[in-house]
Amino acid sequence: MTITVFGIRHHGPGSARSLTRSLQQLQPDIVLVEGPPDADSAIPLVTHPEIKPPVALLIYAPDQLQQASFYPFAVFSPEWQAIRYGLQQQIPVRFMDLPQAYRLALTDSDAEPKEAATPPVQPAIPADPLAWLAEAAGYNDSERWWEHLVEQRQDGTELFAAILEAMTALRQEVEQVQPPNLEHLGDRREAMREAYMRKTIRQAQKEGFESIAVVCGAWHAPVLTEPLPPQKADNTLLKGLKKVKVKATWIPWTYGRLSTASGYGAGINSPGWYEHLWQSSADTAGQTVIQWMTRVARLLRKEDLDASSASVIESVRLAETLAALRDSAMPGLAEMNEAAQTIFCFGDAVPMQLIHRDLIVSDRLGQVPPETLLIPLQQDLQRLQKKLRLKPEANEKLITLDLRKPNDLARSQLLHRLNLLNILWGELRHARGKGTFKEAWEICWQPELSLSVIEAGCWGNTIVAAATGYVQHQAANAESLAALTNLLDQVLLAALPDVVPPLIAQLQSVSAVASDVTHLMDALPPLVNVLRYRDVRQTDGSLVAQVLDGLVVRICVGLPGACASLDDDAAAAMLKAINQTQAALKLLQDENHLEQWSGMLLQLSDRANLHGLVAGRCCRLLLDDGHLEPEAAAQRLGLALSLANEPIQAAAWVEGFLQGSGLLLIHDDAIWRVLDDWVTQLPTDAFTTLVPLLRRTFAHFSAPERRQMGERVRSGRQEQQVAVSGTFDGDRADRVLPLVAQLLGLEKL
Repeated sequence: MTITVFGIRHHGPGSARSLTRSLQQLQPDIVLVEGPPDADSAIPLVTHPEIKPPVALLIYAPDQLQQASFYPFAVFSPEWQAIRYGLQQQIPVRFMDLPQAYRLALTDSDAEPKEAATPPVQPAIPADPLAWLAEAAGYNDSERWWEHLVEQRQDGTELFAAILEAMTALRQEVEQVQPPNLEHLGDRREAMREAYMRKTIRQAQKEGFESIAVVCGAWHAPVLTEPLPPQKADNTLLKGLKKVKVKATWIPWTYGRLSTASGYGAGINSPGWYEHLWQSSADTAGQTVIQWMTRVARLLRKEDLDASSASVIESVRLAETLAALRDSAMPGLAEMNEAAQTIFCFGDAVPMQLIHRDLIVSDRLGQVPPETLLIPLQQDLQRLQKKLRLKPEANEKLITLDLRKPNDLARSQLLHRLNLLNILWGELRHARGKGTFKEAWEICWQPELSLSVIEAGCWGNTIVAAATGYVQHQAANAESLAALTNLLDQVLLAALPDVVPPLIAQLQSVSAVASDVTHLMDALPPLVNVLRYRDVRQTDGSLVAQVLDGLVVRICVGLPGACASLDDDAAAAMLKAINQTQAALKLLQDENHLEQWSGMLLQLSDRANLHGLVAGRCCRLLLDDGHLEPEAAAQRLGLALSLANEPIQAAAWVEGFLQGSGLLLIHDDAIWRVLDDWVTQLPTDAFTTLVPLLRRTFAHFSAPERRQMGERVRSGRQEQQVAVSGTFDGDRADRVLPLVAQLLGLEKL
């Protein structure tokens, strides 16, 4: 019996290419791959004609869905190619890592505590031990060193013996400097993983396999070679492990989630570039460079940037020259990027961001076959995506839906239902143009959403059933009236008719006993949205109208009492509630509601001892709606700014009155004069106190408004100076006329 260990780098095209050739030469009768044995049943799908990497194995605990693990694979992943080789040769293929059923159950208590000892002072171990080998070879980056040594190789059947020798020396050095500490969960987990790998190898030997191929991360290779350590020690380490029930399935993955930038521990910096290296494995080094630069040129042309054939030739020559100067067999990604930035981008780094996103990383999204084990909710989602021609894609895409069209309306309803279930595939954006029939969504499918779909599966087997069940759960646990009305708004957008009547009944019962007026006001805008857009959404708003009528009445009755004795913070909160209620009722355009609201505002504005912020805002709203004449508004402003009131109270009144727009001051002379006289007559100490309040008020005006106010103040002061100076002196004015005429290029004025 022989054990041949292939130490690879996860997601390395050179490792995959060398591994494939080595397996063809070795012709083993079983292949053991580093991966979760819980997913052995999913291995046969690797050769399915409809599976397209990148994909990932999802291992999850059905009873605790927050416990899950992903195992991504790309077409250039050595493990993927090893699995495909075994299936094509019709020999057994097994995963051999510590099962996730054990790993998900591991806690800190699984590391047996021992008597603590003072650790000796040790040299620092680099986060990436390969950095030592890279530094010894004259590289300052282990990623670049490995790429040049392994991933760019066009052959390499002897490569794995060299890797094994290097890793053996490296592990001995690292473990001598810093021995593994089994009291630490991380070290103990790694030891258990390697013990289980050896256990799997021994099981294959016991079953009589003569030639065993072991494919694992290069770091593990030295401890999996013959002679294996005593079995007893491994059994002791693995004894008594806790276990949880898990399930496994394939899900689509993306190159973005395969990259190091995503936080993936075994990620790579350039999955798109590695795919290019894999696809060009049969070509010469020169063809690899030419094809890459051609792809760069096509991408830039697509974005309306200049990229000629001559530039392709020049960039290829520059990349090859840089590689020769650096004593490399062929240009690597660093040389490619430097050449592309110099020739195509004229030294500008900005277009390189586009190249990095679309080529070096890429937005490729994988695909799994229909035979993949899916829960019913996943199957229903895939059916709807196909029916509505709404394909999940990894790149961000903005779509505008016309809700008058049946297919677009169904798309909108699906996205709203998914958002209800916290499957955030799409996010609403502002739609350009006029009309309530438009809706804009930015959609982007992330691999983690597959787990969100599984999590939502507990609420139902279809999207409609799951959304309905989840809404019922949310409604039962709603803590405020506003939460219920927001939920009703989402339900009607999602077109879930079965849950609307009980939700409205709950709304009626909760609103009937609600005593907090601000809660009633918070609940109003979502209900107005429901009624305002019911024609576009084809929903029945009659039941909602009954609830809204009651809310408006109760708000108008209770608001004056709720505005009594407000401090500054409470007044600011009340001002916000009044503004949103005003906006909601104006949007609805119901004359009865507007009349009730205006009457309440008038009653409120006439109250004594009302906080100036609220009083001023009520007066302004009445003025804007035509329920108060400008002269009456100026009179109220004059009373609020009289010497009988405290300056701070007066400033608050001004802030509430002017909030939102300064045009009123510019175009209404009466209000301008009242405010101007009040400011100019303030005592020095009072003015100093009020400057921050006034500055806060005027800071919200637009720059043109503030400029016009400043010009009006200046012109007003000049008029006063002219009036004070007495009669106009014509003789003095005549003296400057010749100079003015000369400046204007005229003979005389």
